[in-house]
Amino acid sequence: MLQAQVLETIKQNNLIQKNDKIVIAVSGGPDSMCLLDILYALKEKLEIKLVVAHINHQIRKEANEETKYVEDFCKKMNIPCYIKYADVNKMAKEQKLGTEEMGRKIRYDFLEEVGKKEEASKIATAHSASDNAETVLMNILRGSGIAGLKGIEIARNSYSKSKENNIEKKITFIRPLRNNTRTQIEEYCKQHKLNPKIDKSNFENIYTRNKIRNELIPYLQKEFNPNIVETLNRLSNIAKEEEQYFTQIIKEKYETLKIGENEKEIILNLTRFNILPKVIKVKLLLYTINKLNGNAQGIGKVHLEDIIKLCQNNVGNKYLMPNKNVKIFIKKGKVFFMAKPNLP
Repeated sequence: MLQAQVLETIKQNNLIQKNDKIVIAVSGGPDSMCLLDILYALKEKLEIKLVVAHINHQIRKEANEETKYVEDFCKKMNIPCYIKYADVNKMAKEQKLGTEEMGRKIRYDFLEEVGKKEEASKIATAHSASDNAETVLMNILRGSGIAGLKGIEIARNSYSKSKENNIEKKITFIRPLRNNTRTQIEEYCKQHKLNPKIDKSNFENIYTRNKIRNELIPYLQKEFNPNIVETLNRLSNIAKEEEQYFTQIIKEKYETLKIGENEKEIILNLTRFNILPKVIKVKLLLYTINKLNGNAQGIGKVHLEDIIKLCQNNVGNKYLMPNKNVKIFIKKGKVFFMAKPNLP
């Protein structure tokens, strides 16, 4: 039954096409083993090729056991398997990042690395409806806007430029289990005797996500809404639809304001920017910075407020750097966004 549901999710969202080569992120846990097993079962029907990417974070003593489990499973199924060993704790200290943030960066960098090497068109991760509900709650607690309520997108594109010929290449991250709950996934693993490895750190309420998973959601289910996971996923889907609508408006506004655009800078019309509603200004700033740098990481509400104020005051001898990758300043009725500026 779960296999049929996943196939329906794939078809409805156009996640996979014939002849796709898909890199699957596999930790050895229930979610990723369920995803691997289902995509392997659908391999002939979908006419796809599979590759596995596994990271050993060298944090827990069980990590090597999990790596061997994934390797053995892939050998049995004749699936190419890439393994990376990374001392996450050490790297987190060196780069002054949290362990979770460092682990996530390493995972996604490795997945894209394997994707490029294998010339894959898709990268599949095993995020479920339960993961999405946790993410939505986490974003609500952080004071997120509509974008945060979208939670985990069922598909998103990642772009990279080749050093040799500067050609932009696209690889798509897909989440085929995004509409299925953790309970369904664990039941599938049991029925198919997958015997996945259980990460015991998931039960330790050290991190925010674990507290939401193990404490907040069970409390909400018991006291307020037994279907809270489904409810939060419905909210997520509504937010996604609204965000798509806004994105189209922002693209159109961007084109009417754009004076110049190249790899190093984007120039917008200051007068036209200043008369826009604030909600459009905020989204337009994020859209422009993302277009210039490929992301808008580290740019929060306070940075956006400062940029809007700079534009309203029309101060020509000041600049702002909401993150280290972009410099914003006003000059002769224009708003300049400079990528990776060289500062004195």
